[in-house]
Amino acid sequence: MHSSPRKLSSETDLYTAAINGLSRRAYSVYEMRTYLERLAEDKAAVRRILDRLKEHKHLDDERYARQFVRQRAEIRKQGSFRIARELRARGVPDRHIEAALAERAAESDEGATVRARLARRLKTLRGPLDKRRTASLYNSLLRAGFAADTIRRELRALAKVSVDESPETNFEDI
Repeated sequence: MHSSPRKLSSETDLYTAAINGLSRRAYSVYEMRTYLERLAEDKAAVRRILDRLKEHKHLDDERYARQFVRQRAEIRKQGSFRIARELRARGVPDRHIEAALAERAAESDEGATVRARLARRLKTLRGPLDKRRTASLYNSLLRAGFAADTIRRELRALAKVSVDESPETNFEDI
């Protein structure tokens, strides 16, 4: 059972807490506001601290969105729908999300990412690629945030390549 955090009364203590939080990970403005409001006795001080953090360029939703998109796309291999949903949950404005995703789309090919995830998953599958396994692959890629039409296109391309290996696979039902 966690006790509620000690309330901070001075702006210096709040600013130090904010900097310490930012030294551990990046925060969106919304996340930092929520974090500081939990710690602050004076809610008006939170606004002043946020303004100061923005002024010193410690908080920037646009930069945060670009870093988040790059990290989630390159390292976690997630699709744009999931990344956008997670950024919205973190309080990032849609204009920053759309700009960051557009920048990422120009640099990379989502179809290639889907192919790479499919190849990695197919290495671990034992037995033929039947409808149930195809549906499982499709659903896992949907959960990862990829567009349904991109997934279907890549699964159909995979079916044409592996038609000799598993003749019972029919991807036209997807």
